[in-house]
Formats: sequence, C-alpha cells, structure tokens
Amino acid sequence: MTGIRYLAGDATSPQAKGRKIIAHLCNNRGGWGKGFVLAISRRWPEPEAAYRRWHRERAHNDFALGATQLVQVAPELWVANMVGQHGTKTSRSSGPPIRYDAVRLCLRDLAAHATRLAAGVHMPRIGTGLAGGRWDRVEPLVVSELVDHGIPVTVYDKA
Repeated sequence: MTGIRYLAGDATSPQAKGRKIIAHLCNNRGGWGKGFVLAISRRWPEPEAAYRRWHRERAHNDFALGATQLVQVAPELWVANMVGQHGTKTSRSSGPPIRYDAVRLCLRDLAAHATRLAAGVHMPRIGTGLAGGRWDRVEPLVVSELVDHGIPVTVYDKA
C-alpha cells in the first residue's frame, strides 16, 4: 500500500474538497506545447504564461532542474510547474529526458508548498509520458517526499 489514491479521470479537475495543487513536470528548455500541459492550458492561461516568463527571466530567478513554481488559478487551486526533465525527447536524444533527482527536489519543494497551504496534491503519473520515465521509479519519490509527510496525493489515470 503506497498511500496514494488512484482514480480514473482528469487531473485538471481534482476530485476533492478544500485546497488543491495540480502537479506536473516541465522541461528546462522553456518548451510548453505537448502532453499534459495542453490540458492545463485549455483550462487556465496563467500556468503557461508564468512558466514562459520564469524561463525567459531565468538569469534572475531560480529556474533550473529541480525548481518548482506555484501558480494560483482559482481561490483554492494552484498548478505546480516542476522542472523535472532535461530538454525533450528527440530522435537525437540519448535516453529519456526525465531526471529523477530533479523530480525528487521538485516534490520536496511541492511538499513545503502543500504543507503551508494545507493542500492535497493531484497529478497524472508524472514523468511517464513525454519525459520517458517509469512509474515504478517515480512512485517511490512521490511516497517519500509527499505521502510520508502526511500530504494527501491523488494520481489520475485517463478514464
């Protein structure tokens, strides 16, 4: 038993009361336009705009692998843009873009935000789509950095 609640559904429509954070992975190259981010952008413009600004102004902020940006999209709802992948998968890539150490750092930062806000965390199986990661490596990170610290986590699988 991992302590993670698994649901069939849409991670952009969290099934819970109270404060919620939707977490997802981003790349460190400023690219936004494929995968789960499209579902986020269809619902709210703020996370994409904030991510692009964060990347554009990176010489003066904390944008890097392992960094997390929290963007409020509704009174009790935030989106966590987590930089957990190096670039994107291309035909010239050697290996998947996911960086598990960066994901751990992102989740640790996310835990601090969730604790401060008294919020639950909602996500797809982060890192397993375009990032090319394996859930059997990501899930233990989610458990150790969030669940083991008392943060409720719901993972959504497409229905």
